[in-house]
Amino acid sequence: MKFSHDSAHTHVCGKSEFIDDRPITHGELHVEVFYSTEAHAKISKLNFDAALKVPGVMGIFTAKDFHHNIWGTIFQDQPLLAEKEVNFVGETIALIAAESREAAKDARALIQITYEKLPAYLSVDAAKAAKSFIAGVRKIERGDVEKAYITAPHRLEGKIVIRGQDHFYLESQATVVYPKEDGQLEVHVSAQHPTEVQHVVTHGLGLNSKDVTVIVKRMGGGFGGKESQAAPFAAYAALVAQKFNRSARIVLTKDDDMIMTGKRNPFENIYRVGFDHDGRILSLEVDFFSDGGAYADLSTSIMERAMLHADNAYYIPNVKVTGQVCRTHYHPHTAFRGFGGPKGVATIEKIIEEIAHALGKDALDIRKLNCYTDQGGRDVTHYSQKVENNCLPRLFDQLEKSSDYRSRRTQLEKQNKDAEKTRLLHGLSLTAVKFGISFTTRFLNQANAMVIIHKDGSLQVSTGATEMGQGVNARIAQMVASELGLSRDDVRMMPTTTDKNANTSPTAASSGTDLNGAAALIATRKIKARLSQLAIALFDLPEARWARHTAGLGTEAEIHVSELPPQNYDSNLDADWKSGIATYHDVVFEGGQVFRTKHPNHKISFASLVHEAYHHRISLSDYAHYLIPGLSFNKLTGRGNAFLYFTQGVAASEVSIDLDTGEVKVLRADILMDLGRPVNQPLDIGQVSGAFVQGMGWVTTEKLHYRNGALLSHAPSTYKIPSIQDTPRIFNIELLENDQNFANVRGTKAVGEPPLLLGISVWTAIHDALKQRTEYKNKFPSVFPKLEIPATQEEILRALYPEKFSRWDGHA
Repeated sequence: MKFSHDSAHTHVCGKSEFIDDRPITHGELHVEVFYSTEAHAKISKLNFDAALKVPGVMGIFTAKDFHHNIWGTIFQDQPLLAEKEVNFVGETIALIAAESREAAKDARALIQITYEKLPAYLSVDAAKAAKSFIAGVRKIERGDVEKAYITAPHRLEGKIVIRGQDHFYLESQATVVYPKEDGQLEVHVSAQHPTEVQHVVTHGLGLNSKDVTVIVKRMGGGFGGKESQAAPFAAYAALVAQKFNRSARIVLTKDDDMIMTGKRNPFENIYRVGFDHDGRILSLEVDFFSDGGAYADLSTSIMERAMLHADNAYYIPNVKVTGQVCRTHYHPHTAFRGFGGPKGVATIEKIIEEIAHALGKDALDIRKLNCYTDQGGRDVTHYSQKVENNCLPRLFDQLEKSSDYRSRRTQLEKQNKDAEKTRLLHGLSLTAVKFGISFTTRFLNQANAMVIIHKDGSLQVSTGATEMGQGVNARIAQMVASELGLSRDDVRMMPTTTDKNANTSPTAASSGTDLNGAAALIATRKIKARLSQLAIALFDLPEARWARHTAGLGTEAEIHVSELPPQNYDSNLDADWKSGIATYHDVVFEGGQVFRTKHPNHKISFASLVHEAYHHRISLSDYAHYLIPGLSFNKLTGRGNAFLYFTQGVAASEVSIDLDTGEVKVLRADILMDLGRPVNQPLDIGQVSGAFVQGMGWVTTEKLHYRNGALLSHAPSTYKIPSIQDTPRIFNIELLENDQNFANVRGTKAVGEPPLLLGISVWTAIHDALKQRTEYKNKFPSVFPKLEIPATQEEILRALYPEKFSRWDGHA
């Protein structure tokens, strides 16, 4: 079986085609954006005279040139082009169309604009004070939180500040649009949501969806940053293409991309918790406040997921979680790998660290004590969903042993006694993740797929999934190939296009394989059932009478087959659980051959069977629609099954801190993930390692610096994603054996987002190290390490030596 990424060979050879690799066509125009340099202001004057005189400049467009200038994924509240007022630095005001990129950039520099500055809300606190909010307060509640808190033997309260994170995809926002006959447009875009792009383009230009085809071959990274925010840039290129009837291209520079596009939502969460002498949590109340930026984008859904993950891996009998999105004057924040999950998980994991410190216990013991378990009814979430296939206790126990946690803890404490001499402080932490898999908006949990088998036995498969490097195409191809007993080389995954797979959901929420793989398998099985019936008839018919020899003369009657009843919800229907393969009429597809179980030596090649099917006018293509069943979450009551299942995992991270510089090194990370039965284990391990390192970057080095609402760290020189030198010195990844996830296609579990949340173990390990300092030992709750996310070197030095920073904090 082939396990490599489907584009690995073209990536290595430099032959993979991304948007800006597409050849420039004759007459193609380049589109440049002119954007605001103010966070909040009225536009009092805008002059294009000098810009229009630049040779090669064909035109400049403003809000009035769009048929409809407002767009939005959940709420339509954001202008495609700002007209009278700007609400964040980077908000697009005008588009320059020119015959070269150089001319477009020169023109941009000559546009004259005058602003009348307005008050800007540049913090969550400022937005709260002004009551500047997006939508209302959300609440999820269980039990009597107040009573349980008051009567708890121990109580604590606090606040966690979580900053944003840039997606830092390698390919910036990019689109090329080709005008076709009769007013049609063909849009090639780097986007996770082709249907969203189609809708925004058609809405903005006053077209119907039938006139716009959106194609996504691949992305050079996405991480959520191209789920919604690719759409307006596509609309910009489409407007120019429509105006001039010439192809148009927009490709942002890395600097412009980072300045203009939203990030992971910053959060500031206020909590209070009651617990007993053992550390069992009795009451938890958390108020989530997020920075949504200037417009809604996806922030309300992100908040919802944060609230749904406030429990993480732990049963809490009395819970009250509220969530409020704040409207500020930053770029509208958006989806990011993990969505809101990391903010909820980071909050409860910090709380557990504080409980352990208060009681003088190991945080791992507190985690195991509060872990979801099948015993005593402690297996229902605060939103009333039962935690099925709960592997958390086994994950904790297995990693505790395999990572040698206890003996390393003892050794670490010995090392820290000499920290003043070695100038190194060590910390160790083992955290968990329980990540819900499905979109929390029910109607998004659907997909469709088209499978075509050609006369030579090779296949083309089209789905709504978009490939951004995560390997979704390789997984789906592998599923389809194994179902038909073929090599993966026999299957070609086609570019995602809205004229083959319409009304699709974004490739997000870790559901790309779940949804689209299930649809592809159902379509494949429809064809397989027909081919199986045909094979039975051919086995009983002398080859001389087969259609390849007789169809031209019409001497033999056609073989007719019946159709499978349509079904769109159970991807495991008809399949053997052990193999995941469906068998019809006792016919087996294996190794490119087709045979009956009882007569394995009587075979027909798959290619021959397909050839016969064509001559018998039996359909060799099919379409299937799949929906995730059993979802019942009510957003108003905060109750119901929000997810199909949970991906679970644990990670133990050990760090060292340089007492002189605050530098953190991740010495070792051990990860144990429950991914059910992986479709492609090497790809899944790659996803685990990549997600963990990205999460590690979020909690340590990836600090976004702003001044007056303008992003200053908009290049790799100032924004520090992890490098190879930052990865754990020892990095162990194992997958838990779990054959009991009956909910999902082939028993697999999603991997895209959950491992990122295990990067939080690095952040809690930093806390663990800091707690070894004299300043913090035995001084809870008056003294506890105060660390934001990310815990940069400066943050760590502040926690190590708070008195030395007091002069800059206005306390000296």
